[in-house]
Amino acid sequence: MIHKHPVEEFLDKAQTLPIIDVRSPGEYQHAHIPGAVSIPLFDNDERALVGTKYKNAGKDSAVLLGLSLVGPKLANFVKQSKKLNPQGKEVLVHCWRGGMRSSSFAWLLDTAGLTASTLAGGYKAYRNTVLSAFTEPRKLLILGGKTGSGKTDILKELARQGEQIIDLEGLANHKGSTYGAIGQAAQPATEQFENLVHQQLRQLDRTKRIWLEDESRSIGSCFIPMPLWHQMRAAPVAFIDVTKSCRVERLVHEYAGIDHQLLVDATERIQKRLGGKITKDALDALTRNDYATVADLTLDYYDKAYLHGLSQRDAALVHPIEIREDNPAETAKQLIAWADNYAAKGVLR
Repeated sequence: MIHKHPVEEFLDKAQTLPIIDVRSPGEYQHAHIPGAVSIPLFDNDERALVGTKYKNAGKDSAVLLGLSLVGPKLANFVKQSKKLNPQGKEVLVHCWRGGMRSSSFAWLLDTAGLTASTLAGGYKAYRNTVLSAFTEPRKLLILGGKTGSGKTDILKELARQGEQIIDLEGLANHKGSTYGAIGQAAQPATEQFENLVHQQLRQLDRTKRIWLEDESRSIGSCFIPMPLWHQMRAAPVAFIDVTKSCRVERLVHEYAGIDHQLLVDATERIQKRLGGKITKDALDALTRNDYATVADLTLDYYDKAYLHGLSQRDAALVHPIEIREDNPAETAKQLIAWADNYAAKGVLR
């Protein structure tokens, strides 16, 4: 008999065992359990055919059609699955609801000499667990600062120095601004972004503080889960105050070697917000490769937008921290000392 694991047990086992996702390629491509390997029982067209047959002729006819479609693929399913864990020969399998697709696949593997178990309730149950996890209270600290302050580098340095972090922009493949997609891989769907954030949360000690960068609810096309977003908005903010000249220098270093047309396109996308004259001046500066002027002009807009968002928070939770040089390692040390002092006051334990 094939064993079915509840979600948390399944995910614990997945830390050492491969996961096989037998849903259709389209389902997998939209979103999946991080780390899962796609070995679809049906391709997209076949899945549609079986679904139509089920609607029009009932379960028995759909099962017969499914068997006729799957039959020629059985040997290949076993070969692909054995490659995932050739020594241990144990794998995890799931489908959408934890029903016939995963049970049939697991039975096949079990018959072929592998040990296969499934996810009770399937991907649907997993998603319910993911969404529920975002409602659980966390000890969050928010790293704030205007555009170009180097928050992502500081966040990574905090991790190197032993702090717990979640790099939301890294998971979303986007740096947050209109220029944020330049040089990045394609963004995941919001559902997959949520799965990735949940995976990170599971790996962290919930009794200890977690640092996140201050973000608007949307990071490019990805949206931060609303319960987590509310917790972020209610959390203390360490606002690193970096000079504009320092920020301009950092942005020039970051964007100067990027495709010129991508920078033009990104600048034109915020024309209404920048205003006609500033947009023209910025585009003229781009034609001269004067990236410092472009950064200086656009930062005026981004600074106003960021400070407006910051003003919507409880002022008592915003703690300005003056940074004298662009040195992420030293800034991280300063932030850790601030956080330890903050915790010592009994505000955050």
